[in-house]
Amino acid sequence: MPDTKNAPLQLDLHRPALHRVDLQRLDLNLLLTLDVLLAEQNVTRAAARLHLTQPTISAQLARLRDTFGDPLLLPGPRGMRPTARAEALREPLRRALEGLQLAVAPAGPFDPATANHTWRVAASDYGEAAVVLPALAGLRDAAPQTRLAVVEMHPARLTGQAERGDIDLAFHTVAGSPHGLRRRTLFAERYVLVARPGHPRLKRRPTLAQFCALEFVVVSHDGAGFEGVTDAVLAMLGQRRRVALSVPHFLFAAAAVASTDLVAMLPERLARQAQGVKVLAAPVEVPGYEMAMLWHERLHRDPAHRWLRETFAAAVAG
Repeated sequence: MPDTKNAPLQLDLHRPALHRVDLQRLDLNLLLTLDVLLAEQNVTRAAARLHLTQPTISAQLARLRDTFGDPLLLPGPRGMRPTARAEALREPLRRALEGLQLAVAPAGPFDPATANHTWRVAASDYGEAAVVLPALAGLRDAAPQTRLAVVEMHPARLTGQAERGDIDLAFHTVAGSPHGLRRRTLFAERYVLVARPGHPRLKRRPTLAQFCALEFVVVSHDGAGFEGVTDAVLAMLGQRRRVALSVPHFLFAAAAVASTDLVAMLPERLARQAQGVKVLAAPVEVPGYEMAMLWHERLHRDPAHRWLRETFAAAVAG
Protein backbone atom coordinates (compact mmCIF):
# COMPACT_ATOMS: atom_id res chain seq x y z
CA MET A 1 0.00 0.00 0.00
CA PRO A 2 1.28 3.56 -0.69
CA ASP A 3 2.59 5.53 2.23
CA THR A 4 0.36 8.61 2.67
CA LYS A 5 1.51 9.64 6.13
CA ASN A 6 3.61 12.53 4.88
CA ALA A 7 1.75 13.27 1.67
CA PRO A 8 1.09 16.97 0.94
CA LEU A 9 -2.39 18.41 1.18
CA GLN A 10 -4.24 17.90 -2.11
CA LEU A 11 -7.70 19.28 -1.67
CA ASP A 12 -9.08 17.73 -4.83
CA LEU A 13 -7.30 14.41 -4.06
CA HIS A 14 -6.59 14.06 -7.80
CA ARG A 15 -10.02 12.55 -8.39
CA PRO A 16 -11.37 13.83 -11.72
CA ALA A 17 -14.94 13.03 -10.75
CA LEU A 18 -14.74 15.31 -7.71
CA HIS A 19 -15.32 19.03 -7.65
CA ARG A 20 -11.99 20.82 -8.20
CA VAL A 21 -11.02 23.53 -5.71
CA ASP A 22 -9.61 26.88 -6.80
CA LEU A 23 -6.89 27.46 -4.19
CA GLN A 24 -6.45 31.09 -5.19
CA ARG A 25 -10.03 31.83 -4.11
CA LEU A 26 -10.01 29.63 -1.03
CA ASP A 27 -10.35 31.50 2.27
CA LEU A 28 -7.94 30.19 4.90
CA ASN A 29 -10.50 30.92 7.60
CA LEU A 30 -12.84 28.43 5.96
CA LEU A 31 -10.18 25.72 6.24
CA LEU A 32 -9.71 26.52 9.92
CA THR A 33 -13.47 26.21 10.44
CA LEU A 34 -13.58 22.93 8.55
CA ASP A 35 -10.74 21.54 10.66
CA VAL A 36 -12.61 22.38 13.89
CA LEU A 37 -15.93 21.07 12.53
CA LEU A 38 -14.30 17.76 11.61
CA ALA A 39 -12.83 17.53 15.10
CA GLU A 40 -16.00 18.52 17.00
CA GLN A 41 -18.67 17.27 14.57
CA ASN A 42 -20.96 19.78 16.24
CA VAL A 43 -21.74 23.36 15.16
CA THR A 44 -22.29 24.64 18.70
CA ARG A 45 -18.98 23.31 20.03
CA ALA A 46 -17.13 24.48 16.89
CA ALA A 47 -18.53 27.98 17.33
CA ALA A 48 -17.41 28.03 20.96
CA ARG A 49 -13.86 26.94 20.05
CA LEU A 50 -13.58 29.54 17.30
CA HIS A 51 -15.25 32.30 19.34
CA LEU A 52 -17.86 32.75 16.63
CA THR A 53 -21.66 32.57 16.58
CA GLN A 54 -23.53 29.49 15.40
CA PRO A 55 -25.03 31.35 12.41
CA THR A 56 -21.52 32.37 11.34
CA ILE A 57 -20.32 28.77 11.50
CA SER A 58 -23.39 27.62 9.58
CA ALA A 59 -22.74 30.24 6.89
CA GLN A 60 -19.11 29.17 6.61
CA LEU A 61 -20.14 25.52 6.33
CA ALA A 62 -22.43 26.48 3.48
CA ARG A 63 -19.53 28.16 1.69
CA LEU A 64 -17.33 25.11 2.30
CA ARG A 65 -19.97 22.85 0.79
CA ASP A 66 -20.11 25.08 -2.26
CA THR A 67 -16.31 25.22 -2.51
CA PHE A 68 -15.81 21.45 -2.33
CA GLY A 69 -19.01 20.46 -4.10
CA ASP A 70 -19.81 18.09 -1.24
CA PRO A 71 -22.06 18.23 1.89
CA LEU A 72 -18.95 17.48 4.03
CA LEU A 73 -20.97 17.12 7.27
CA LEU A 74 -24.45 15.61 7.51
CA PRO A 75 -26.90 15.55 10.44
CA GLY A 76 -26.43 12.53 12.69
CA PRO A 77 -27.88 11.09 15.88
CA ARG A 78 -25.30 12.86 18.09
CA GLY A 79 -24.42 15.93 16.06
CA MET A 80 -22.93 15.67 12.58
CA ARG A 81 -21.10 12.93 10.72
CA PRO A 82 -18.50 13.57 7.99
CA THR A 83 -18.95 12.40 4.43
CA ALA A 84 -16.36 10.27 2.71
CA ARG A 85 -14.95 13.41 1.11
CA ALA A 86 -14.60 15.08 4.49
CA GLU A 87 -12.94 11.98 5.99
CA ALA A 88 -10.40 12.03 3.15
CA LEU A 89 -9.67 15.67 3.90
CA ARG A 90 -9.33 15.32 7.67
CA GLU A 91 -5.67 14.24 8.11
CA PRO A 92 -4.13 16.11 5.14
CA LEU A 93 -5.91 19.28 6.26
CA ARG A 94 -4.71 18.88 9.86
CA ARG A 95 -1.09 18.38 8.74
CA ALA A 96 -1.26 21.32 6.36
CA LEU A 97 -2.60 23.67 9.02
CA GLU A 98 0.00 22.49 11.54
CA GLY A 99 2.74 23.09 8.98
CA LEU A 100 1.38 26.54 8.23
CA GLN A 101 1.24 27.39 11.93
CA LEU A 102 4.84 26.27 12.32
CA ALA A 103 5.91 28.33 9.31
CA VAL A 104 4.38 31.58 10.54
CA ALA A 105 5.18 31.14 14.23
CA PRO A 106 7.83 33.50 15.66
CA ALA A 107 11.33 32.07 15.60
CA GLY A 108 12.31 30.54 18.92
CA PRO A 109 15.42 31.48 20.88
CA PHE A 110 18.72 30.37 19.38
CA ASP A 111 20.66 27.77 21.33
CA PRO A 112 24.30 27.78 20.16
CA ALA A 113 25.11 24.63 22.15
CA THR A 114 22.83 22.51 19.95
CA ALA A 115 23.06 24.48 16.68
CA ASN A 116 24.55 22.86 13.58
CA HIS A 117 24.69 25.90 11.30
CA THR A 118 27.32 26.41 8.61
CA TRP A 119 28.24 30.08 8.46
CA ARG A 120 30.18 31.79 5.67
CA VAL A 121 32.02 35.05 6.22
CA ALA A 122 34.03 37.08 3.73
CA ALA A 123 37.27 38.61 4.98
CA SER A 124 40.65 39.79 3.79
CA ASP A 125 43.72 38.46 5.51
CA TYR A 126 43.52 41.50 7.80
CA GLY A 127 39.88 40.69 8.63
CA GLU A 128 40.86 37.10 9.35
CA ALA A 129 43.56 38.23 11.80
CA ALA A 130 41.78 41.18 13.41
CA VAL A 131 38.18 39.91 13.58
CA VAL A 132 37.79 36.20 12.85
CA LEU A 133 40.74 34.89 14.84
CA PRO A 134 39.90 36.72 18.10
CA ALA A 135 36.36 35.32 17.93
CA LEU A 136 37.24 31.78 16.93
CA ALA A 137 37.87 30.18 20.33
CA GLY A 138 34.70 31.63 21.84
CA LEU A 139 32.69 30.59 18.80
CA ARG A 140 33.96 27.01 19.01
CA ASP A 141 33.33 26.80 22.76
CA ALA A 142 29.78 28.17 22.58
CA ALA A 143 28.68 26.44 19.37
CA PRO A 144 30.82 23.31 18.98
CA GLN A 145 28.63 21.66 16.33
CA THR A 146 28.64 24.63 13.94
CA ARG A 147 31.01 25.15 11.02
CA LEU A 148 32.62 28.37 9.80
CA ALA A 149 33.85 28.99 6.26
CA VAL A 150 36.03 32.05 5.67
CA VAL A 151 35.89 32.99 1.99
CA GLU A 152 38.08 35.37 0.04
CA MET A 153 37.03 39.00 0.11
CA HIS A 154 35.90 40.53 -3.20
CA PRO A 155 34.50 43.99 -2.31
CA ALA A 156 32.74 44.47 -5.64
CA ARG A 157 30.85 41.18 -5.19
CA LEU A 158 29.77 41.54 -1.57
CA THR A 159 26.27 42.86 -2.18
CA GLY A 160 25.46 40.13 -4.70
CA GLN A 161 26.97 37.42 -2.50
CA ALA A 162 24.89 38.57 0.47
CA GLU A 163 21.69 38.81 -1.61
CA ARG A 164 22.16 35.27 -2.94
CA GLY A 165 22.97 33.88 0.49
CA ASP A 166 26.53 32.96 -0.51
CA ILE A 167 27.84 34.75 2.59
CA ASP A 168 26.32 35.52 6.00
CA LEU A 169 28.75 38.27 7.05
CA ALA A 170 31.55 40.34 5.61
CA PHE A 171 34.27 42.34 7.36
CA HIS A 172 35.30 45.48 5.51
CA THR A 173 36.34 49.06 6.12
CA VAL A 174 33.49 51.50 6.70
CA ALA A 175 34.75 53.83 3.98
CA GLY A 176 34.83 51.08 1.37
CA SER A 177 31.58 49.32 2.34
CA PRO A 178 29.14 48.77 -0.53
CA HIS A 179 25.66 50.24 -0.40
CA GLY A 180 22.60 48.11 0.27
CA LEU A 181 23.90 46.12 3.23
CA ARG A 182 23.35 46.47 6.96
CA ARG A 183 26.46 47.71 8.75
CA ARG A 184 27.87 47.79 12.27
CA THR A 185 31.14 49.53 13.09
CA LEU A 186 33.36 47.23 15.13
CA PHE A 187 36.41 49.33 16.01
CA ALA A 188 38.76 52.07 14.88
CA GLU A 189 42.17 50.99 13.60
CA ARG A 190 45.43 52.94 13.42
CA TYR A 191 48.75 52.38 11.68
CA VAL A 192 52.00 51.69 13.52
CA LEU A 193 55.59 51.27 12.44
CA VAL A 194 56.74 47.65 12.45
CA ALA A 195 60.30 46.28 12.22
CA ARG A 196 62.17 43.18 13.24
CA PRO A 197 63.71 43.13 16.72
CA GLY A 198 67.34 44.16 16.50
CA HIS A 199 66.86 46.28 13.38
CA PRO A 200 70.18 48.18 13.19
CA ARG A 201 68.55 51.55 12.42
CA LEU A 202 65.64 51.36 14.84
CA LYS A 203 66.97 51.18 18.36
CA ARG A 204 64.59 54.02 19.27
CA ARG A 205 61.78 56.01 17.71
CA PRO A 206 63.11 57.43 14.41
CA THR A 207 63.07 61.07 13.41
CA LEU A 208 61.16 62.01 10.27
CA ALA A 209 64.39 62.03 8.23
CA GLN A 210 65.41 58.61 9.59
CA PHE A 211 61.89 57.30 8.92
CA CYS A 212 62.03 58.36 5.26
CA ALA A 213 65.48 56.77 4.85
CA LEU A 214 64.18 53.30 5.80
CA GLU A 215 63.18 50.73 3.17
CA PHE A 216 59.46 49.93 3.28
CA VAL A 217 57.12 47.19 2.23
CA VAL A 218 53.59 48.33 1.34
CA VAL A 219 50.37 46.40 0.95
CA SER A 220 48.69 47.01 -2.38
CA HIS A 221 45.58 44.91 -2.88
CA ASP A 222 45.88 45.11 -6.65
CA GLY A 223 49.41 43.80 -6.24
CA ALA A 224 51.26 46.55 -8.08
CA GLY A 225 51.07 49.81 -6.14
CA PHE A 226 54.06 51.40 -4.43
CA GLU A 227 52.22 54.19 -2.64
CA GLY A 228 49.73 54.31 0.20
CA VAL A 229 48.17 56.58 2.78
CA THR A 230 51.58 57.09 4.44
CA ASP A 231 52.97 58.52 1.21
CA ALA A 232 50.07 60.99 1.01
CA VAL A 233 50.88 62.23 4.53
CA LEU A 234 54.59 62.55 3.74
CA ALA A 235 53.84 64.43 0.52
CA MET A 236 51.92 67.02 2.54
CA LEU A 237 55.10 67.49 4.61
CA GLY A 238 57.29 67.73 1.50
CA GLN A 239 58.86 64.33 2.23
CA ARG A 240 59.16 60.99 0.46
CA ARG A 241 60.01 57.48 1.65
CA ARG A 242 61.56 54.55 -0.21
CA VAL A 243 59.25 51.64 -0.95
CA ALA A 244 61.22 48.56 -1.94
CA LEU A 245 58.50 45.89 -1.92
CA SER A 246 54.80 45.80 -2.80
CA VAL A 247 52.68 42.79 -1.73
CA PRO A 248 48.93 42.04 -1.84
CA HIS A 249 48.53 40.74 1.74
CA PHE A 250 49.20 42.18 5.20
CA LEU A 251 50.38 38.85 6.61
CA PHE A 252 53.04 38.51 3.94
CA ALA A 253 54.17 42.07 4.63
CA ALA A 254 54.58 41.21 8.32
CA ALA A 255 56.53 38.07 7.42
CA ALA A 256 58.81 40.06 5.12
CA VAL A 257 59.48 42.57 7.89
CA ALA A 258 60.29 39.77 10.36
CA SER A 259 62.89 38.22 8.05
CA THR A 260 64.58 41.32 6.56
CA ASP A 261 65.53 44.91 7.38
CA LEU A 262 62.42 46.13 5.58
CA VAL A 263 59.88 48.00 7.72
CA ALA A 264 56.17 48.64 7.27
CA MET A 265 53.28 50.77 8.43
CA LEU A 266 50.70 48.15 9.41
CA PRO A 267 47.33 48.15 11.20
CA GLU A 268 48.03 47.88 14.91
CA ARG A 269 45.74 44.92 15.62
CA LEU A 270 47.50 42.83 13.02
CA ALA A 271 50.94 44.09 14.02
CA ARG A 272 50.41 43.10 17.67
CA GLN A 273 49.66 39.53 16.60
CA ALA A 274 52.52 39.16 14.12
CA GLN A 275 55.42 36.93 15.10
CA GLY A 276 59.01 38.18 15.00
CA VAL A 277 58.31 41.91 14.80
CA LYS A 278 58.25 44.86 17.17
CA VAL A 279 55.92 47.85 17.14
CA LEU A 280 57.27 51.38 17.27
CA ALA A 281 55.72 54.83 17.22
CA ALA A 282 56.11 56.51 13.85
CA PRO A 283 57.20 60.16 13.61
CA VAL A 284 54.09 60.95 11.51
CA GLU A 285 50.41 60.43 12.27
CA VAL A 286 48.88 58.32 9.51
CA PRO A 287 45.06 58.36 9.31
CA GLY A 288 43.52 55.03 10.23
CA TYR A 289 40.12 53.60 9.38
CA GLU A 290 37.04 52.01 10.91
CA MET A 291 36.33 48.31 10.52
CA ALA A 292 32.74 47.23 9.92
CA MET A 293 30.64 44.08 9.87
CA LEU A 294 28.19 43.82 6.94
CA TRP A 295 25.14 41.64 6.35
CA HIS A 296 21.94 41.50 4.28
CA GLU A 297 18.58 42.77 5.49
CA ARG A 298 16.99 39.31 5.14
CA LEU A 299 19.18 38.02 8.01
CA HIS A 300 18.85 41.03 10.26
CA ARG A 301 16.18 39.60 12.60
CA ASP A 302 17.25 35.96 12.49
CA PRO A 303 18.12 34.86 16.07
CA ALA A 304 21.03 32.68 14.97
CA HIS A 305 22.53 35.41 12.83
CA ARG A 306 22.04 37.97 15.59
CA TRP A 307 23.97 35.69 17.96
CA LEU A 308 26.77 35.32 15.41
CA ARG A 309 27.04 39.10 15.00
CA GLU A 310 27.13 39.66 18.74
CA THR A 311 29.82 37.00 19.13
CA PHE A 312 32.13 38.72 16.65
CA ALA A 313 31.39 42.19 18.04
CA ALA A 314 32.12 41.11 21.61
CA ALA A 315 35.38 39.41 20.63
CA VAL A 316 36.86 42.60 19.15
CA ALA A 317 35.32 45.13 21.56
CA GLY A 318 38.46 45.59 23.65
